[in-house]
Amino acid sequence: MTMTYAENLDRLGSLVKQTDAFIDGVFTPSVEGRRLDSISPRDGAVVASVAECDRADVDAAVRAARAAFEDGRWSRRAPRSRRRVLQRLSRLLEEHADELALLESVDMGKPVSDAIAVDLRVSVQTFDFYAEAIDKTYDQVAPTDPSVHATITREPLGVVGAVVPWNFPLMLTSWKLGPALAAGNSVVLKPAEQSPLSALRLAELAAEAGLPDGVLNVVPGYGETAGAAIGRHLDVDAVTFTGSGPVGREFLRHAADSNIKQVSLELGGKSPQIVMADAPDTVDVAAAIAGGIFFNQGEVCSAGSRLLVHSSRRDELTEAVVQAARELEPGDPIDPAARLGAMVEAEHLDRVLAYVDSADQEGARRLIGGGRRREDTGGYYLEPTVLDDVAPTMRVAQEEIFGPVLTILPFDTIEEAVALANGTPYGLAAAVWTNDLSTAHLTAKAIRAGTVWVNCYDASDVTVPFGGYGESGIGRDKSLHALDKYSHLKTTWMQL
Repeated sequence: MTMTYAENLDRLGSLVKQTDAFIDGVFTPSVEGRRLDSISPRDGAVVASVAECDRADVDAAVRAARAAFEDGRWSRRAPRSRRRVLQRLSRLLEEHADELALLESVDMGKPVSDAIAVDLRVSVQTFDFYAEAIDKTYDQVAPTDPSVHATITREPLGVVGAVVPWNFPLMLTSWKLGPALAAGNSVVLKPAEQSPLSALRLAELAAEAGLPDGVLNVVPGYGETAGAAIGRHLDVDAVTFTGSGPVGREFLRHAADSNIKQVSLELGGKSPQIVMADAPDTVDVAAAIAGGIFFNQGEVCSAGSRLLVHSSRRDELTEAVVQAARELEPGDPIDPAARLGAMVEAEHLDRVLAYVDSADQEGARRLIGGGRRREDTGGYYLEPTVLDDVAPTMRVAQEEIFGPVLTILPFDTIEEAVALANGTPYGLAAAVWTNDLSTAHLTAKAIRAGTVWVNCYDASDVTVPFGGYGESGIGRDKSLHALDKYSHLKTTWMQL
């Protein structure tokens, strides 16, 4: 981050460049002319009034995407040419990194330094990765009888609807757009109504990079209108969604009720951090645990929200984690020095506070936190919270809170730890802290989760897949495996 706090404050007035929908290469108001307010969680003020799209706008976007797909302006473009466009887009993201990071910070409340270090860095890497994959992914010849020549080729699906959440707006959009565009599809993107601004700026940069009109369309709006219209649309071939379980179930219903479109879902988690008796140094582990739950205000689908700790390490580790939480004070997210920002909206803040209240009522012990901060700013700030004496059946131990709330559950045996880890409907991520290689392997193998970290948390890059088991969803983002979500496999069988 090269900007100072004062410079960021000065830039706020000129930060928002586009507020209309982006359809067929043109920014345009919604058909009905409705607008929705994008409210900054840092102070509760309206940042911009954005086009509120509905079914008619989605229809227009899908028509544009279908026309672009069918005439081959992108889907049949030479792989090397498509690679160059995505590479140019990646470079433009780098050039505008400070601007985009500040936009993300203002729009959804994350610390601007995190937006630069994580969101923009990963977005650039993602577009670079899939750009390079375009002309380095080969089709196959099947090992058939010599009298047959059988090929297995990838073909793009057609029109992909991408519905993304508000917690990492640009980064998760890149996880969807990178492989979808690399595979040759056209995309209709609906950003979350809480954070639509970076998606509109991305569309502008994509056009500047040379992405043809109609290949990427952006329709801001509400989930129950614009999102549902994408899910129900008969000319959308696939939907990729990251968000809540109830909405994910709706997309499955939409697919069943429409054209049996392909649906991939990433639906969150209740990820455990398992600290064994022989875990590494307490201070290092505590710092990682605090980062795993308090980063991005806990608004992370893979947040390490459950600390499962061996009874012999419980007291010392609890004390160290509480101390780490005590050192994190929410600050103005556009201040580069802020390590903790604001919750995305008032409604979500109230939801997280309700979970803390339920823990109090069910008998958990609040060690620190659970209160609002900086109320005089008009923003939505919550202090880091640590809950002890948590029973596995409590709501805070079973349901995704999506806030800076850590629950502590002790165990005495590895078998008990694994049972606790697997004792929720989710299976997105987990961590094992141990100095014993055998314990690490056996425990990681026993945990039902899409990612298991050993002696670290939330370490990753674009080369490995991300997704979960159970109610954490269907399919994987990132890596070459993500291309499977956006491609048909065609068998051509030729009798010689």
